[in-house]
Amino acid sequence: MGPYLLGLRLSGRRVLVVGGGRVAQRRVPALLEAGAEVTVVSPGVTPALDDLIAAGRVTWHARPYEVGDCDGAWLVQACTDDRAVNTAVAAEAEAKRVWCVRADDKDASAAWTPATGRVDEISVAVTAGGDPRRAAGMRDAVVGALRDGTVDARRNRTKPVGVALVGGGPGDPGLITVRGRQLLAQADVVVADRLAPRALLDELAPDVELVDAAKVPYGRALSQETISELLVDRARQGKFVVRLKGGDPFVFGRGGEEMIACAHAGIPVLVVPGITSAVAVPAAAGVPVTHRGVSQEFHVISVHVAPDDPKSTVDWPAMARSQGTLVLMMAVERLAKVADALVRDGRAPETPVMVVQDGTLPTQRAVTASLSTVADRVSAAGIRPPAIVVVGDVVRVGQEVEMVRAERLP
Repeated sequence: MGPYLLGLRLSGRRVLVVGGGRVAQRRVPALLEAGAEVTVVSPGVTPALDDLIAAGRVTWHARPYEVGDCDGAWLVQACTDDRAVNTAVAAEAEAKRVWCVRADDKDASAAWTPATGRVDEISVAVTAGGDPRRAAGMRDAVVGALRDGTVDARRNRTKPVGVALVGGGPGDPGLITVRGRQLLAQADVVVADRLAPRALLDELAPDVELVDAAKVPYGRALSQETISELLVDRARQGKFVVRLKGGDPFVFGRGGEEMIACAHAGIPVLVVPGITSAVAVPAAAGVPVTHRGVSQEFHVISVHVAPDDPKSTVDWPAMARSQGTLVLMMAVERLAKVADALVRDGRAPETPVMVVQDGTLPTQRAVTASLSTVADRVSAAGIRPPAIVVVGDVVRVGQEVEMVRAERLP
């Protein structure tokens, strides 16, 4: 017969754990989290358990099990690697009508410890006929679905209110944060950027209002003022609004402007940071933006206007003198002027450059060149936005990694 599942409220109740090895190490923290008063009986314990004992969170009797140890316990865990000891512990517990879990024999165990997980106020416990690995796999699937909102999060009575500015990450839908995905599943309205992970939008419920706030370069665009008005209007209607952006809302994402607009309207705003493409895209191409002995700093620069444009606020001579990595965003169509400015102000013409298009997506491709040749190479390769430009010696680190990998191939 299957077990009768029950949630034990162990706060202030004594739980006996016999054994101080790896099984006990896994189970004791969960018992403590439930508020149990844990006593461990074992000649020795693992370092992790020793830390809990030293902190006064666990009572330890440094000796073998003795008859009578089960007295006063509400639950017993027999976790030794000695079958005879576990049998004796279980027998005493049975005689005293105390539930006992045997780690070594599921069939002889009066109770099973489920694989558990918690998401907000929801606790998940799974048993799988005493098979802990299968139970853990099922637990992970359910907890994951709760965290990312695929288990009908919109029925939650405590759904957020106002506006959430959510960073969707660099493009791959798997790189949005757990919190971001959870809020997206709870949204009544989603206002999405062109660079937001579009695959996630297919998962929205049919009744979710989707507003395309794409800003296509040199094409149609929804003005920032209109976007801010949309956020405020829908939130005032009592709807929960998610503003889904590519990368991070506050890294050239104009999230600050939207937050200010909502603040003026008295709309609560929740900010969920995202993985910025300035770091993630170089990483996806195998290039670290910092590397010991190569670059101790990196600069993230928006090149929506060229270096010689009066609207530019970038100190390009300082960037040329810097020995750090330069990560250029929105730079592809002004790359020739950027390269000329950097070389003119002191960067070596042979400085390596990598340009990565569609970073983290299946269509990702990269071109490597030098400052003196990068504009022509990018043009010849047909590289188009969205793309990230990395300038600096860290590009050689990525090339070195590729060379090592190639040498190890059979």
